[in-house]
Amino acid sequence: MELTVVGGGLAGSEAAWQAAEQGLQVLLYEMRPHVQTGAHRTDLLAELVCSNSLGSKLPDRATGVLMNEVRALGSLLITCATQYAVPAGGALAVDRDGFAQAVTQSIESHPRIQVIREEVKEIPDGLTIITSGPLTSPRLSEALIKLTGDDHLYFFDALAPIVEVDSVDMSIAYFGSRYGRGELEVGDYINCPLEKDEYEAFVEALRVAERISLREFENAIKEGVKAGAHRFFEGCLPIEIIAERGREALAFGPMRPVGLNNPHTGRRPYAVLQLRRDNLVGSLYNLVGFQNNLTYAEQQRVFRLIPGLQHARFVRYGQMHRNTFINSPVVLSSTLQCKSRDNLLLAGQITGVEGYMGNIATGLLAGMNVVRIAKGCDPFVLPRTTMLGALCHYITSAAPSEFQPMKANMGLLPDLEDGVRRNRRERAQAYAQRAVQDMALFLEDTEEDCA
Repeated sequence: MELTVVGGGLAGSEAAWQAAEQGLQVLLYEMRPHVQTGAHRTDLLAELVCSNSLGSKLPDRATGVLMNEVRALGSLLITCATQYAVPAGGALAVDRDGFAQAVTQSIESHPRIQVIREEVKEIPDGLTIITSGPLTSPRLSEALIKLTGDDHLYFFDALAPIVEVDSVDMSIAYFGSRYGRGELEVGDYINCPLEKDEYEAFVEALRVAERISLREFENAIKEGVKAGAHRFFEGCLPIEIIAERGREALAFGPMRPVGLNNPHTGRRPYAVLQLRRDNLVGSLYNLVGFQNNLTYAEQQRVFRLIPGLQHARFVRYGQMHRNTFINSPVVLSSTLQCKSRDNLLLAGQITGVEGYMGNIATGLLAGMNVVRIAKGCDPFVLPRTTMLGALCHYITSAAPSEFQPMKANMGLLPDLEDGVRRNRRERAQAYAQRAVQDMALFLEDTEEDCA
């Protein structure tokens, strides 16, 4: 049986390899070098366009857990990365050209993979995996709009920062939803109150903070994609731009204090930053409405001026960039199959996973599952206690109205249920150990279920 894979990045290369190794004939389409993206500089498959680090390789770190899982599943790209690793302490960093060349050579020399250097403008019929990434071409984007609908494909991404809840000073901050109304559970929102002088100092620091220069390709609205689809996700006006409109703009916008009386003082503060729960276990909270384009160092400096966040630990920083991705909770099932067409799978950054390892891992799962579909077997739904299972669960079951891209992190994993009190490091080690054990048990149980 023949499989079409669209996109020769990390996810597409891994997906093509997995499917070919298990017997499928694979057509892998990559539009470079005939159509360039503005970010890539070579025609190599699996080119790393940003950092050369695949993340931490430590076994008790989120990326390390995911790395060990895909290694156990037989990842080609992790093998190539290990071969071309460069010294980077606890991270797996690579010689980016050597890594991409090794992947390209492995793919192009595989007897069941044909690499086709053409732009795909329509979603192919038959068994297909789309891994076209954040810089999907305008014409393929138009095809995805037809498949998903205007409301479920986004082009300009805005990410709000996320912090670990145990780094928030709750002697200053407090729980509570606006006016205490709605169906929110206690703990869904944390409020950081600011008095007038604190607010004004924050606004001034924000207005003069160093920003990241958006590259031209990130600002461009490409021809050929309907104008109605070009919008910032969730409004996405940067807070530093709001602050430039007037000193009180934030206090009447995302930091408005109405309905959020401070129980520590018994009165309403001058302004409030709300943090919203970001995962099921309540270990991560995002800074509501705080999408921004500041440098990471400036985000730390400026946001730690907010009372309650003096010692905040950031899991993710805010950012804005062009990033094509689908609203996966609406479009995909946890097997990475399209809900409206079960022989079409999507993987990689276009599904809303962030980070190199997330791209590789979802590509690997899509490649494995497409083989099972071709054989008439049920595709894998990995245990949520594994990092890959938890990541796929997040991108396919988050609230559609609030869905934003996410990278692997411990906060995605279900809580430990043994009742043992642990510090942060011990908890991470326990999560990691459970993930390893549950992945091994899952593979053992499914080893011969789709012969």
